[in-house]
Amino acid sequence: MQFLDQAKVYVRSGDGGNGCLSFRREKNVARGGPDGGDGGRGGDVIAEAVQGLNTLIDYRYQQHIKAGRGQHGMGQQQTGAAGEDAVLHLPVGTQVFAEDNETLIADLTEVGQRAVLAEGGGRGRGNTHFKSSTNRAPRRADPGGPGTEMWIWLRLKLIADAGLVGLPNAGKSTFLAAVSRARPKIADYPFTTLYPQLGVVYVDREEFVLADIPGLIEGAHEGHGLGDRFLGHIERCGVILHLVDGTKEDVADAYRTVRREITLYGAGLEDKAEIVGLNKCDALDEAAVAERSAALEAASGNPVLALSGVSGAGVEAALRALLGVIAADRGPAAGRARSRKPRPWENVGGGV
Repeated sequence: MQFLDQAKVYVRSGDGGNGCLSFRREKNVARGGPDGGDGGRGGDVIAEAVQGLNTLIDYRYQQHIKAGRGQHGMGQQQTGAAGEDAVLHLPVGTQVFAEDNETLIADLTEVGQRAVLAEGGGRGRGNTHFKSSTNRAPRRADPGGPGTEMWIWLRLKLIADAGLVGLPNAGKSTFLAAVSRARPKIADYPFTTLYPQLGVVYVDREEFVLADIPGLIEGAHEGHGLGDRFLGHIERCGVILHLVDGTKEDVADAYRTVRREITLYGAGLEDKAEIVGLNKCDALDEAAVAERSAALEAASGNPVLALSGVSGAGVEAALRALLGVIAADRGPAAGRARSRKPRPWENVGGGV
């Protein structure tokens, strides 16, 4: 399935049905009086977050969404049926913006959450409403209210607890594949990851969601490489795991390049908790690991975890560090870092 995280859509709610101008005509009933019914109200355009979606690709091919019009009122005081609502089924994490792409209309962060984007037109009143002691045969009925039309932007920001950042070929996809059941593309050339990937990580009988985004290069904020558009997918993360390729000669410069792009992007990413990992340590000897860890620690000002997504060395420590920040940030009963039942093959009782 093709990944699409932004789409522009035209929405229009339904017009309300017109009120009816009618008089009762029945045998043996003289001067029956007005009996025009009301029109039905127009349908709304509603955005709803649903489970099982992770792309906006449907709205590349369906860019015009229109709700149903309310039926007109009828004689014998029959009210017209309401117009059918148009529901946009969206992935969890979708934000809805006005046409200027800046004014936030709705932010759908939970399954089942709904937001009315455009209200349907009001129902027109039939002539029954205008009967009075001095006007026994009103010849007035109101038209239905017009619907609302507008262009909106849909922008998807994946819901994840932790995010992976780094230069291309830093080993992010390998790390994600090693700690979850996600199967991202892995190859020995840059930009094998073309769109964000999610994986559910289990550690110490807890679980959290980890997001891998395409690698950043110098000038990404100006559109170089794949640009920085995918950084929006880690705006909701509580912590960032910054992986640096340990086989590079200047690991400090590699770290500073990515941090510069994160700072220039803004949106609060530069203030998020960061865990720094020196990756691909399986390809280095102990002296090189110690030397490059020290250089990276001096550049980042944070402790550095030496790890390898291929051999698994240091991976468990990195996951525990991520889980510690997530649990502290969201509390024991909140967020996606939650307890899970032990698997049948896990020995949780300490016995044989």
